[in-house]
Amino acid sequence: RMQEGIVLGYWRDRSRIVKLRLETLFSSAWQGGLLVFLCLALFLRLSVAIWVCVGIPVSFMGALMLMPEIGVTINVVSLFAFILMLGIVVDDAIITGENIYSHLRRGDTGVGAVVRGAQEVAVPVTFGLLTTLAAFMPLMYLGGYRGPIFAQIPLVVIPVLIFSWIESKLILPAHMIHIRINHDKNPGPFRRLQQMTADGLENFILRYYRPLLEWLLTRRYLTIALFIGLTLVVMSYVFSGRFGFTFFPRVQSETARATLQMQTGATEEQTAKQVYRMADIAEQLKLKYQDPATGESVIRNVLTSIGWRAGRKPRSGNPELGQVSLELMPPEERTLAITTSELVDEWRHAIGPITGAKELNFRAEIGRGGDPINVQLTGQNFEVLDEVTGLVKAQLEQYAGLYDIQDTFEQGQPEIILAIRPEAELLGLSSADLGQQVRQAFFGAEAQRIQRGRDDVRVMVRYPREERSSLATLDTMRIRTPDGLEVPISNVTDIQLGEGFATIRRIDRQRAVNVTADANKKQVDLNRIAQELRLYLDDLLQQYPGVRYSFEGELREQRESFGSLYYGILFALFSIYVLLAIPLRSYVQPFVILLVIPFSLVGAVLGHALLGMNLSLLSIMGMLALSGVVVNDSLILVDWINRRRREGVALAEAVRTAGVARFRPILLTSLTTFFGLMPLLLEKSTQAQFLIPMAVSLGFGILYATLLSLILIPAGYMVLEDIKRVFKEPLNKS
Repeated sequence: RMQEGIVLGYWRDRSRIVKLRLETLFSSAWQGGLLVFLCLALFLRLSVAIWVCVGIPVSFMGALMLMPEIGVTINVVSLFAFILMLGIVVDDAIITGENIYSHLRRGDTGVGAVVRGAQEVAVPVTFGLLTTLAAFMPLMYLGGYRGPIFAQIPLVVIPVLIFSWIESKLILPAHMIHIRINHDKNPGPFRRLQQMTADGLENFILRYYRPLLEWLLTRRYLTIALFIGLTLVVMSYVFSGRFGFTFFPRVQSETARATLQMQTGATEEQTAKQVYRMADIAEQLKLKYQDPATGESVIRNVLTSIGWRAGRKPRSGNPELGQVSLELMPPEERTLAITTSELVDEWRHAIGPITGAKELNFRAEIGRGGDPINVQLTGQNFEVLDEVTGLVKAQLEQYAGLYDIQDTFEQGQPEIILAIRPEAELLGLSSADLGQQVRQAFFGAEAQRIQRGRDDVRVMVRYPREERSSLATLDTMRIRTPDGLEVPISNVTDIQLGEGFATIRRIDRQRAVNVTADANKKQVDLNRIAQELRLYLDDLLQQYPGVRYSFEGELREQRESFGSLYYGILFALFSIYVLLAIPLRSYVQPFVILLVIPFSLVGAVLGHALLGMNLSLLSIMGMLALSGVVVNDSLILVDWINRRRREGVALAEAVRTAGVARFRPILLTSLTTFFGLMPLLLEKSTQAQFLIPMAVSLGFGILYATLLSLILIPAGYMVLEDIKRVFKEPLNKS
């Protein structure tokens, strides 16, 4: 039983945070799954939609079965991978099921109809799945601090896709055998709605899409030029730096911390005085941001610690260290319109500068991998490094949006420096002799050890206590030479007062100092600052030849991540080309399909602009995954054209009929992918914010790619045939 006045509670319940994140993703998953099912039910028969959606739990359960074997747990990233696959996993089943259903609608019945329907699309569907795997594969080898975290996405995607292929090729056709095409005279309400939607789509294809496609094919060069022009405009805007880029978005945390590091030698009372003032200001903010209706504040708890950091087990007290931590209400539960960043900024300005503080920083974000700005300076001379450090900090202070500008150059306790004179060397004295005699005078020299029972008593010879406590004793001390002479210490050494170093850091045997700064990522462009800072340092360090610099922290992680992504993109593109060339039996036709990849990036960029988001690392990862998904529909379309041409259909007719015949499956695969991601795109909770950019790239990119597959690919196919004809005519004449 607790004593009166003592209440037992808890601080920062991490299980609640995990539950919120899992609930958010599970909610997005079932909502996305429901939207996928409704989309299929409207455009296909209900029975077909049901059997197609059966592939979702079958594929997911297969992946869940393999997850323990490949070392993947159920967590935020792995659940996000399942949500990504909600719409993609049914692509194979949609194409196969829709083709079988088309055979059944034409009156082709029995097992033969199902087999023929499945076989017609088996090859392009299989290689389309392989291109998707090739696009996700580079994410397994992403560099940087967060690389191993996001490597879980392909480890979930790959088994899901493999099981979806098995289900769509072996299980789905067996179920489709039992579907009967009945023309109900008195259909129910949902059946009428479904029939009206399906008929409306058919009318749209015949009345609008087919004439438009024919018109565009006659002007195919203009069509391609328009797509190229739009792509160049959008991508030029991005590469010019006008479109915002944030390597990793700053996601609001439910905990804010202010950590104070006083100068070396500060007492616990001095640190406590400042920490309690910081906590009092936090209590004032707690009262200020209190909901009048409920009485609940945005700041739920304030935790003060002196000598150790919250969340870490204190090994030994550090009187110079103090921290104030705030437990905040989750952003999605707040009634007051204030963000965590705004609250921390107000707290920072209210605290202001602290006298005697070496370092004061504020942290209130999720997934922080390093300081946004971290310049590492290396050299041999500490005085020079200290001078350069001051100049770099002054340069950083000129940028609005940068704050908590600090360095790791830490001065230690005051010390007395003894510099030996040349005259002392003539007397046979060395620096070691000088240091040893001074040490023996003040610390003592061991003259004897006496054993008393279990104790070892040391007898030390040194100056009396009152003389050891005065610097004047050092000035009057005499030094004995090797010849036995005694000379005043002032004759053989220069005595100076200075400060020692609390710590000395070395990188590659060079002394190192880091200059760091935090940043408001919504206000500043870190890449622009880094570029300007690089030019400044190149000019500055010409005056300091022995000093070198490098960018560490988040900028280094960005460099490592994009370095691995660069090679990953090359691997993915080459793999996709090879996988396309095999079923198409051509070295040239894959280039027509590969055109979709750069053009589809326009959709991803426009999606970010529509939602008011900057591009980020997750956005680039989504674009990489998009490159494998968008080629699937184009591959099936080109394969369909080749099949019709082998049957003797003329080129123009084969291209026109392919677009009309494959319009519905192409549209459905795109819509299901987008609808599967839509709940996550609209999610406002903290738990989903850093995942959304990848979903935006994939969702909006696949929507735009629908237009590319239905218009650009037919036009590109015709242009390719024109080019072949131009090269063949001289050969035929010769």
